[in-house]
Amino acid sequence: MNPCRIARALISVSDKTGLLELGRYLADNAIEILSTGGSARALREGGIPVVEVSDFTGFPEIMDGRVKTLQPKIHGGLLAIRGNPQHERAMDDHGIEPIDLLVVNLYPFEATVAKGASFEDCIENIDIGGPALIRAAAKNHAFVTVVVDPSDYPRLMEEMEANDNACSDEFRRRLAARAYARTAAYDAAIARWFSDQLGETFPDTLTLSGRLKQRLRYGENPHQEAALYVGGRPRPGVASATQLQGKELSFNNLNDTDAAFELVAEFDRTACAIIKHANPCGFALGDDVRDAYLGALTCDPVSAYGGIVAFNRALDGAIAEELAKIFLEVVIAPGADDDARRILAGRKNLRLLLTGAMPDPAEPGMTVRSLAGGYLFQTRDAAVFEGEPRVVTRRAPTDDEMADLMTAFAICKHVKSNAIIYVKDGRLVGVGAGQMSRVDSARIAAWKSKEAAENAGEKTSRTVGSVVASDAFFPFADGLLAAAEAGATAVIQPGGSMRDEEVIKAADDKGLAMVCTGMRHFRH
Repeated sequence: MNPCRIARALISVSDKTGLLELGRYLADNAIEILSTGGSARALREGGIPVVEVSDFTGFPEIMDGRVKTLQPKIHGGLLAIRGNPQHERAMDDHGIEPIDLLVVNLYPFEATVAKGASFEDCIENIDIGGPALIRAAAKNHAFVTVVVDPSDYPRLMEEMEANDNACSDEFRRRLAARAYARTAAYDAAIARWFSDQLGETFPDTLTLSGRLKQRLRYGENPHQEAALYVGGRPRPGVASATQLQGKELSFNNLNDTDAAFELVAEFDRTACAIIKHANPCGFALGDDVRDAYLGALTCDPVSAYGGIVAFNRALDGAIAEELAKIFLEVVIAPGADDDARRILAGRKNLRLLLTGAMPDPAEPGMTVRSLAGGYLFQTRDAAVFEGEPRVVTRRAPTDDEMADLMTAFAICKHVKSNAIIYVKDGRLVGVGAGQMSRVDSARIAAWKSKEAAENAGEKTSRTVGSVVASDAFFPFADGLLAAAEAGATAVIQPGGSMRDEEVIKAADDKGLAMVCTGMRHFRH
């Protein structure tokens, strides 16, 4: 007889999806089913014969079910090496029967934490017997098939059908790998929760886990492989969005779309951001989504072609008509009405993503980057200002200037350093991003703004009468003077340079209003 032929199965699942279908298949193939608690009850109510584990072991469940499968007759049946004389002698001596198939999924610890359950409830939903069973079966996968996910039931039944109630070596090995990944992720979630309970941002051992959502066509470049994993705290965004249409998102699409959606999430007013290469090439606040989009488009309509567009409000037919006029890679929003969906469906290459909600920009979280031999972790940049901006010049900003300064600094947080941002009337009118010199960022932003104005037939650069934001302090007055030459009337920056007095004097000499925030927003 094939030593891996399944004759006896142990089933103990929290998630009952597909349980009855699998149970009937096993029973129809004369496979004995051992089970416990709710799983046994569900199978029995479905007319499927079941042997209670306590009857099989001759030992009752104790301690409110905390101890039921932690028993030598269970673990011996899973761990015994078939054909090994010593193992088989021990099985005979102690009345241990082999268990050939283990179907287990774990207490819903992650879901219990996510719904905000009490500390005690979370503790009770830490599974002990389940992980022990899974690890035992996975270790002995040369003889035992272990299944931890209901999505694998159909494939299991196909394997058994094709192999006379057995499973191939490769199939068992793949399932064993999935089993260890599941227990690792489960333990990681528990460790992360305990660290949160203890207020430890950076524990001695940091554990992370993610679930593969999709393999990507390639990474940043065609010669690089890539994949999208989801995990961590739930947060509305590109990783959890529903894609209604369009081809598969690429690595760069995902990165840019995340940048766009996180930017518009900063604002209570209706906002639109247009992103190219993770930097905004357009942004505006508006009375409605169409108004905001048209305002954002004026900043750099050339770069907007093939860009990513994000909104913090649901789409309607009016904005869909505008979006359909140019080629866009991705549009992301919390929702879309029937008119918007119908109109955008005509743009077959456009990816339309709906999130159902907006992320909280102030929500704590963590960002991670890899480097040679390690990882860099940091808390996410979840604030824009540190207290109230402080006026440092003789002239204070007007109310309109202050409103634009606040908008500009929030945008600046989402632009690659060195970042210089010009804003006028709630619209982004100039962007200088990722330059090695802050003065170069100021000049590039002004030049781009002037070019956009000229292309639109306007006689005056849009930076004239604007405000300017800098993501970090001005190390010298030259960057501020470049902004003044471009026509900016007010400035917002963190402050803190050893030459602050020189920069403030330059602002006063030019009649500029300037406020300092005390908070820097480098974005590398």
